[in-house]
Order: sequence, then structure tokens, then C-alpha cells
Amino acid sequence: MTVLTAAVLQMRSGTEPERNIATLHELVAEAAGQGATYLQTPEMTGLVQRDRAALMAVIRPEAEDPVLRAGADLARTHGVHLHIGSVAVLLSDGKVANRSVLFRPDGSTAASYDKIHMFDVDLAGGESWRESRTYRPGARAVVADLAFADGPARLGFGVCYDMRFPQLFRAEALAGAEILTAPAAFTRQTGEAHWHVLLRARAIENGAFVVAAAQGGVHEDGRETYGHSIVIDPWGRVLAEVDGAEPGIALARIDTAAVADARAKIPNLKNAREFELPAARPAESRSEAAE
Repeated sequence: MTVLTAAVLQMRSGTEPERNIATLHELVAEAAGQGATYLQTPEMTGLVQRDRAALMAVIRPEAEDPVLRAGADLARTHGVHLHIGSVAVLLSDGKVANRSVLFRPDGSTAASYDKIHMFDVDLAGGESWRESRTYRPGARAVVADLAFADGPARLGFGVCYDMRFPQLFRAEALAGAEILTAPAAFTRQTGEAHWHVLLRARAIENGAFVVAAAQGGVHEDGRETYGHSIVIDPWGRVLAEVDGAEPGIALARIDTAAVADARAKIPNLKNAREFELPAARPAESRSEAAE
């Protein structure tokens, strides 16, 4: 059993990393001052910029990224696990990774994860997104072991759109993840419809805590995000939430004993069975058989 205090840091990141880093300093200090030992920031913590040329002019390789440097320093200064939900990292081939990085309390990197699923969608009202034009998708699920004062905890990674792909979180749960993460910049339109139900479903079906820090509000680049950063327990109950889209923090106590308890009550991870899905017959053949 490990007990820790998790904090979600809700932001409204703009187009200038320096100002976003200043906000990060404030929110980390506030959450750490309230006793948080694991802190999570949203997707695209350091820069929300939908214009590709403007994005490419600002971003840097991971080793030169100012947000990640600040994250390591803040983790060390406050003695906390600081999970930078994601930053845009320039890759050697000219593509970009949407990369989540987790720092230990000594400032070292515990793990990193590149968002696997690209948000290529057309929404109502003309809202359209094509992440794959800029970002190179990751190809590796990640689970990390963290050491807290009361003991270890195992954490699984995801970013935003990943939450719509339950097989990723199921694989991490089967690998022992007790805390599943989904830092996000969810659009307001999709957030109002699906944010809470998707995250609660991922918690329930895996018997795991879910921690999801979010961007919220109208950003400088014109996009609007949903907010409602949240922590959910393995039974699907909301433990803490930032109410609305304004920047802020929310804290929740996580006791990993609740994971074992939920998985004992509903042992679906153990009860899962392999199965076959026969190829469907052509529609014409089905019609003939019915006659």
C-alpha cells in the first residue's frame, strides 16, 4: 500500500514559453505547498500554437527545451515527482514529438512517452485537426515505477486523444500500472460530450486511478479547451476536479490499496479470455441465407 497526494495543474498555455513557464512555477509552488507529492501538468504545457510555422520557429530538441529544464529544476527544488504532461519536441528528422516527461524529486528523468494516437478529426462547426501533419506518433507504451515516502507506485502514460483507445491503458494495467495518466488539451466541444465518461470508464475497466490535468479556456492561438482537470479513483468516483476552464489546481489523496480492492471485487483483468472473430460474410450472401 502506498499513499500519496496527487495534484492536477490546470493551465491556459499561450504562444510564449517564457510566460507559460512563469505560470508553471506558480502552480507547482502552490500545489507542493499544499502537500502534493505527484504533480501533473497538461498536454502542451509550454506552448499552445496551432500555426505550424510559428510552432516550428519556437520548439527545440528535448535537451534544449526550456520547459523541461524548468520542470527538472522545479521537481528538485520542491522535492516532488513532476509530470510535464507534454511538450512539443523537435526531432532530428524535422518532425515533432508530443512528449510527456516525468521527473523524480532529484530532478532526474524517470520516464518519457510520445503520444501514440494522432488527433486527425473533423468536428461540427468546421473545427478540424490534423496532428499527423506535424507530429510523429509514438510507438511504445510506457509504465514507470515511482518511489514515494510510503512505498512504490506504478504509473502508466497516455496523452489526450490516447484516452479513446482503451487497449493502451489495458496493456498498462496488465503490466501493473496502478495510476493511469491522460494530460490533455481536450477541445471544449468534445470535452463537454465525452471528457468525464471516457476517463471514468478507463478507471473502472482497469481498476486504476486516473489523473488528467487539462488545458482550459480560450487560448491565444484561437482554440478553446475544456478544462475540468480531474482525479478519479478505481471505482470511477471523482476525487478532485478543477471546476470549469480557469487555471487552478486540485489535489486528491491516492491510496494504491484501492486498486487491489477494486480488482479483487471486479477481477476483469484476470477474467479476460482470448477469442476469435470470424470474418463477416458479404452482405449479399447474408441476404441470400436469410431468404
